[in-house]
Amino acid sequence: MAGEEVTLAEGQAIGQIGTLVELLSSSVSLQIAFVILIVGLIVIGTIYNKFRQWTRTKKFSYSNPMLADIVRRAVLPVLALALISSINIYIQTFELFDDPTEIIQEQLSAELTVGETFAKLLNSMNILVIAFTAGHIITILLEKGERIKQEKEDFKSWQDLNGFKDDENDLFHRCYKWVPPKNPPEEISNKEFNEFLQTPQGRNFLEKFTTSTGARIGSYQKLVKDPFSEWKKSEQKKYEQYYNDCITGENDLGRPLLPGKTPDEIYEIDVWTEEKRSNSYEPIVAGSKPPGYAEKKREGLPKPFRNFIPLGVVLGASLGIIAWWGVDLFVLATASGGIALGVGFALKETFENYFAYMMIRKDKIFVEGERIALASGYKGIVYKITSRVTYIRHPLNESVAIVPTRQLVTSEIINYTKEFAIVPATVEVGVSYLNDPKQVAAALMKVGTRALNEVKDSKGKHLAVQSRCPNIDENKPSCGCDKTFILDLEQPTVRFQKFNDSALDFAIWVYVRDYGSQFKMETDMRMMIYEEFKKYDIRIPWPIRTIYQGDEKKEAKEIDTLNTERKKLIEKYGIGDLLKGDGDSP
Repeated sequence: MAGEEVTLAEGQAIGQIGTLVELLSSSVSLQIAFVILIVGLIVIGTIYNKFRQWTRTKKFSYSNPMLADIVRRAVLPVLALALISSINIYIQTFELFDDPTEIIQEQLSAELTVGETFAKLLNSMNILVIAFTAGHIITILLEKGERIKQEKEDFKSWQDLNGFKDDENDLFHRCYKWVPPKNPPEEISNKEFNEFLQTPQGRNFLEKFTTSTGARIGSYQKLVKDPFSEWKKSEQKKYEQYYNDCITGENDLGRPLLPGKTPDEIYEIDVWTEEKRSNSYEPIVAGSKPPGYAEKKREGLPKPFRNFIPLGVVLGASLGIIAWWGVDLFVLATASGGIALGVGFALKETFENYFAYMMIRKDKIFVEGERIALASGYKGIVYKITSRVTYIRHPLNESVAIVPTRQLVTSEIINYTKEFAIVPATVEVGVSYLNDPKQVAAALMKVGTRALNEVKDSKGKHLAVQSRCPNIDENKPSCGCDKTFILDLEQPTVRFQKFNDSALDFAIWVYVRDYGSQFKMETDMRMMIYEEFKKYDIRIPWPIRTIYQGDEKKEAKEIDTLNTERKKLIEKYGIGDLLKGDGDSP
């Protein structure tokens, strides 16, 4: 009985689909309608392509790319629906066929008439177009949600930085008023605190002041109803100025930049914002990067999962249409099951790589830009993660390791930047046995103190993390080196390591903001150690084996000549925690 039902269903479906071919060959009018449909779709595709290129040259496509995307995506389905629906209405309204009754009696084995069958075909096309449009709308809405979330994060950064450098007329203090605390912090006496409150410069100093625990003092009172809206208007105004500088030639390239050109010469506002975010919210200078820079920077990066939503919606609609035409999905699944099983075995490793890729993305095991070490010992920066392979770039650009993504899930991976990016920059040095270890420790503490304040990157930001940015002592804005100081770390740290054959071994370390910063910090500290040791006659000995031919008394006398200066060094800088500690730290 079940077999007869399946056979009957298959026969009806084949009859309906076969009727379509027969209809096209049996009616000239129907052939004309079908040709009009095909030609109309081709014309619509051409018009859509021209329209899309035209919108790319307009300002709103850059200042409001989401609206432009909605407009571009809406034009195609609207025109397609209008064409298909018009033909459908025309067919059902007028007698388009020569002799419908005769065709029904001779050609159809199903219950539908010729007009109804062709109308069903057009309705199926409408459903696919609607599903395609709905999938893209869902994608755009999800993307909008992510952008709103990023805007709030940018706004929070704007608040933490007391405004961006490119703000006009001190926007932050037009939105917020700093309210001093009732009691001064422990680092400032009551007298100093009250004196600071009497002058604008003093209040500015207190507003930027960071305590030894890394906390800001005081609070902020809103001066406007919605600071977030004011900030958004300001950012939109900045982008419009950037766009105008691009198209008028007031940029670093010295010529007008063309919107819609390939590769892009002008950033869309979303890309413009992302570039600011990736560069610590530094102002974006028009024409400062070569054409196509943003595209090249993101070339090869994987697409977000939301981009697959339209495909899934269209696939679901297609299955529904197939069932609507009378095809038994169970029979279809049974017939394709064997093929799917064979393909599954053939693509086993591909599926493993893909699901490993999904796991890495979902659990955020690592992301692009993080520094990792593979089980083989290879260390590098994650350059690109794909559903097949992952590219690990050597820090010195010597090589690129291409690893199947599945191996990164099943093997041990060391992530140097995950969650806690702070690492110590350590320098070891040996000094003469004739030097006082306390004096050596004081000199190294001076080196560490200098390193905290003097070692900076190309943007003038401190490499060392510290509870209080040294810029604040000079009444300057914090560079952010105190933002990631989340642990009670001793800065700097000096240790007397051991009595070596030829020297007393010391080590000094300073915690820096990320793994890559340690190398510059270590180089600069070695230069400072050389300067300070030479200044205070702290000697780095030659290797000593068995025979000592020097005059030890003479050498000790020479060293004692600066003993007073070294004692002052101890009094000023101390010896760190050289003789302190609870034994928990190395």
